[in-house]
Amino acid sequence: MKALARLLALAMIVALAPSYAWSQSTDRSAMDQWMKDSANQGTIPVGTKITMANWQQYKQYLPLGMQKLFEGTYFWKMPQDVELDVGPTINNFLPTTWKNATEKYGSQTSVKLLPNGHYELVNYHGGTPFPNPQEPYKGWKVMTNVFYGFVPAIYVNSPSNYGSVWAIDRFGNVNQTTLDVVYRWSDYVTDANVPHNLTYAPGTWYTEWGMEETPEQARYTASLSLFFNDQEAHPYPDTYVFVPALRRSLRLSSTARCSPVFGFDWTYDDAKTNGFNGSTSTYTADYLGDRKILTLAHFDQEGAIFPNGYLMPLGFPKPSWGKWELRDMAIADIHRIPSEAAGYCYSSRIIYADKEHWNGDWVDLYDSNHKLWKSIAYYNDAGPVPGYGDMWDGVASMAMDFQNSHETVWSGFGNPGKVKPYLDTNVPREYFDGNKYGSPGGLQMIMQ
Repeated sequence: MKALARLLALAMIVALAPSYAWSQSTDRSAMDQWMKDSANQGTIPVGTKITMANWQQYKQYLPLGMQKLFEGTYFWKMPQDVELDVGPTINNFLPTTWKNATEKYGSQTSVKLLPNGHYELVNYHGGTPFPNPQEPYKGWKVMTNVFYGFVPAIYVNSPSNYGSVWAIDRFGNVNQTTLDVVYRWSDYVTDANVPHNLTYAPGTWYTEWGMEETPEQARYTASLSLFFNDQEAHPYPDTYVFVPALRRSLRLSSTARCSPVFGFDWTYDDAKTNGFNGSTSTYTADYLGDRKILTLAHFDQEGAIFPNGYLMPLGFPKPSWGKWELRDMAIADIHRIPSEAAGYCYSSRIIYADKEHWNGDWVDLYDSNHKLWKSIAYYNDAGPVPGYGDMWDGVASMAMDFQNSHETVWSGFGNPGKVKPYLDTNVPREYFDGNKYGSPGGLQMIMQ
């Protein structure tokens, strides 16, 4: 009888373990508490080293998801030798042409709330839509700044400087995928010396094309997303996937915004350098406040090569990347509008948006039960770009799934001996072919 009782007790423990672990998950209210606790920020002296021994002194400057890594709340946690070396803040992400467009058009951009609850962006013509977002709809304006955050007019990872993705599971297994990427503004172009009147994707302002090069069994699998100017007529981007086995492309349903891109930990709503890839029509945001947040903003390219530049198994940047900067950020909770929220994967997208270039540098994602699901770091880098001087020149990202204990690491900086992404006028001329790299018909050219 005693043996039977022990077995029953053990069975109850095993049965209750998942629900107990679930109950320990971080609730959305923890973010609101952190916002209150961090209301009176000071600064961090240059030269400060943040480690496991002293990180709690600086938690007011860390995104909530990064705090959970330090706390060791989940399977993914900071290694004991983690070190964040604090350096000076450098503001050099924006070219003059973008600043000029913001100054010229920013004061006339506005928002209209439509009878169906959707939002309409009015009189946007380039640059940052709302350089100083204010009420009403301040959270939506922050979100819109992120959606149209600055990146160069054309960004390319090609076979000569391919981007790499590493999928990491809880057992330490690492699988590499290499990608060709062509991201391009098709309207609202402000960069100099690149085409402005583009017709390859009529009615769009942005196109995203990506194709797998390796592993061989996935080669030629490709994805294309089209972002439309009229987001009321097209409330979600149109996305097509080319399937090599079928030798044709398939258009994805709008419900596929939660689908993983190429099987990675980013969904289609995550997969952009800015941290939000949805829509300004059917999404809105609650403004939570402004804070100074630590991030990596200027990289040593050779110091960021995977895996030597990463603390494993987490895949967190080593000090070889460079100095962490304390940057001004607007924090907002992005979510679907109520009429579009049913069935959507995320109840909250807490975005930490850099107030210079308005890309999101960190995102905490909550599931439909308001529990922390993922955190995604978007380390936006600035450096010298031929013909432009210093400006945004690439991104590295790590997407951590806390609930399922796997992770995806992206580097747009290639591998040893490779180069950074091609940008604007230094892009090989073949990638200016918008029909091939920015239209549904171009997907049919992949295996020809």
